[in-house]
Amino acid sequence: MSGYQDSDRDRWAPEPPKRSERTAFERDRARVVHSASLRRLAAKTQVVAPGTDDFVRNRLTHSLEVAQVGRELGKALGCDPDVVDTACLAHDLGHPPFGHNGETALNEIAADIGGFEGNAQTLRLLTRLEAKAVHPDGRPAGLNLTRASLDAATKYPWLRAEGITKFGVYLDDAEVFSWMRTGAPGERRCLEAQVMDFADDVAYSVHDVEDAIVAERLGPDAVVVDPVERARVAELTCDWYLDDETSPEEVLDALDGLRALPYWVGGFDGGRRTLAALKDMTSQLIGRFAADAQSATHAAYGGGQLTRFAADLVVPRATQLEVAVLKGLAAVYVMTASDRAPLYTKQREMLHELVAELQASAPESLDPSFRADWSTAQDDGGRLRVIVDQVASLTDSSAHVWHSRLVRG
Repeated sequence: MSGYQDSDRDRWAPEPPKRSERTAFERDRARVVHSASLRRLAAKTQVVAPGTDDFVRNRLTHSLEVAQVGRELGKALGCDPDVVDTACLAHDLGHPPFGHNGETALNEIAADIGGFEGNAQTLRLLTRLEAKAVHPDGRPAGLNLTRASLDAATKYPWLRAEGITKFGVYLDDAEVFSWMRTGAPGERRCLEAQVMDFADDVAYSVHDVEDAIVAERLGPDAVVVDPVERARVAELTCDWYLDDETSPEEVLDALDGLRALPYWVGGFDGGRRTLAALKDMTSQLIGRFAADAQSATHAAYGGGQLTRFAADLVVPRATQLEVAVLKGLAAVYVMTASDRAPLYTKQREMLHELVAELQASAPESLDPSFRADWSTAQDDGGRLRVIVDQVASLTDSSAHVWHSRLVRG
């Protein structure tokens, strides 16, 4: 596809020519699809924990849905659809067990060695931990994706710094990060990464509300009348998802605007009729948000092919507010629900205990690949990073199993 340079197809570790007629970007997507890290997402928390309901989403199904949204929007803008698809499939690979709660625990544990961030862990998996390719000197090269696909999967293209909670690369992965960002203008994200990020927000906002409704944690009209509930949603939405200049009134106007749409579900009883109506609502909302971003971006940059650093994704303010308030609904009625607090505390304690036990029993207690990393680590900090890598690779269920076997004995 035009719009991409030869340098965009470069790989960090050299590879022999392929006989396949597939493009380099098609091979990138295949490598992520066949990766062990992608399979593990099937047993990692999205919002409602996997295994609690056959309907709700896990990290894998979420990633597939993000890829569907991102691929179509990217293609409509002129991006190579496989580059965007690869980035969307890969965007959550670095998430540890128990979702953002597990991320919090591992960040506490790794505070003195550069912290833990799921997006930085994704880069680490793609370029080091996932087994596919090696450098001529024997160093692992991860999946060895092309520069364009790897950059597209990087939501935060900068190192950790004081006062910054979100970052995309650990210090000891700076070499590959520097290679990946060759020719990039500062910390600006490529268009494909912006499409991936927006597709993530869209899928997250719409589908998490859908899951919350099906799990009976949220009634579609739960915040219609009660001023206390409306204030809770508006306040959390502003605090978590919007800038300081956004007022609660703007958030509630966006919520009321969504409720006024003809396809908004007014009630839900779990039957096929309301399930179909709920599914139609999610489809319509995704189409609405994607169309808004596509139209605004083309209006700003023209209708030609847009790739890499030729444009930025333009998301109208009204769309940003609608996406944010949907995320706020899921946050209020699922993520911060009072009955979840004891579970979150238990999960964080479990990961702290598991890391402590692995520090005492490594390298024998580690998987073989991490055992080798531990043996070649330069110091205690390097060895702790290996243990964090090991724990981050676990699924929710395997974290319980490892904790039961190693800690409880």
